[in-house]
Parts: sequence; C-alpha cells; structure tokens
Amino acid sequence: MTTQRNRPSEQIYSNYTTEDFAVWKLLYERQMNFLTDKVAVEFIEALDEVGFNSDEIPNFRNVNQRLAQSTGWKIKTVPNIAEADVFFENLANKTFTATCWLRSMDEIDYLEEPDMFHDVFAHTPLLSNKAYTDFFQAMGVIALEVIDDPEKVKMLQRLYWFTIEFGLIRNDNDLKIYGAGIISSKGESEHALSDKSEKRPYNVEQIMAHDFRTDVIQDTYYVIESFDELTSSLPTIKELVA
Repeated sequence: MTTQRNRPSEQIYSNYTTEDFAVWKLLYERQMNFLTDKVAVEFIEALDEVGFNSDEIPNFRNVNQRLAQSTGWKIKTVPNIAEADVFFENLANKTFTATCWLRSMDEIDYLEEPDMFHDVFAHTPLLSNKAYTDFFQAMGVIALEVIDDPEKVKMLQRLYWFTIEFGLIRNDNDLKIYGAGIISSKGESEHALSDKSEKRPYNVEQIMAHDFRTDVIQDTYYVIESFDELTSSLPTIKELVA
C-alpha cells in the first residue's frame, strides 16, 4: 500500500529531507547505470542541458532558467496529476506540470502515482530539445481546440501515451528509449527493448485508435526515426481530430 502523503503545490527546496536526497540519488544512479546504452542520445545531451546530476534534487527555479534559454519552456508545480484541460492548456503555453514530491524508500520500486522522479528526471530534460517541444506544444494547442469533445481528447491522449510517455526512437539503426514512462522504469525499459514486445513504425492514425492501460507494462511500442518525424506528423494529427 502506498503511504499517504501531503502533496505540495509549490517547490520549497529547504523542505527536502535527507531521505529525499537519498531517494533521488539512488533512483538517478540506478536508472542511469542501466539506461546509458539504451536511452536516446538526445536525452543524454538534454540531461547536461538542464544540469541534472545524482547529488542534487533539481531546483525548479534553476531548471526554468536553463529551459528559458534553450526553448522558452518551464515546469510548474502541481500537487497531483493535472486534469486534461489544465494539462493541455499548459502545454500550449510551453509549460509542463510536474509534481515536486519524492517517493519514500519504502516505495522505491513501486508507486501508484507519478512522483517527481518520473515527472522531472524522465520528462524535463527533453523540454530543452526544440523539435520535441515544438511537437509537445502543438499537441496542447490542438487539444484545446477540441477539448469539449471527449473522443477527440481521448485520441490525443493515446498519441501522448505512445510518444511522450512510451515512445522509442532509432539512433544509428539502434532502437533507443525517449518515452518518460519507459525512462523512469527499469522493468519497462527492459521489456521495451526486448523481443517480448511488439515494435511498430510511427503511424498517427493507428496510434490514435490504439487503446492503452496505465496499470500494466506495455506490449506495443511505436518507433520514430527522429523528433522531426513527430513535428512532420502534425498536419495529419490536425486532420484526424478536425
């Protein structure tokens, strides 16, 4: 059972405990040791861009200063998962909503809801990549145009799931991970690159009709050739939800 905790609505850096720093360090080092040869080179470069390391929990103020210089994006603290309309509105305004609390040591290998290791370690670095964020922002703009149509919103949520959360990319003919849901999970990382899962070429129409479950390891992943392929697909996305 997950321990009940108060979820802060703003990051107060001085409130982080010794255990919080230990949790961040353990998760960061464990996942980086495992991921270094499995994650997209764009993600590795982005970690340096935002200044992440194992010894320091990211300070949102410092991260936002770095993102402002690279892509104009920022992260904004929310206590829990944002509702679809709030989430997409923030994306349209170059803002990613993120939690600022960390799991406890007792929850180190299983958590029922995303903490900042998922939101910040896995999502935030690529907010410094222009092609990636061009796609991300456009998805928010498109979603706001159809926000009152639940089925069209669901189509865009599927697209988000199979790209931003669980996408794979080809680097020099090798499959690599860029989806945050894979990056933050050792088990998902192993499964995504193994022969036990199905890999399909990126296909917007197929993805937007593909239902998913949030409580299991995925059985299918979609592969892009580059982040430019995501931005190139935007006209098709707009047509499908028009």
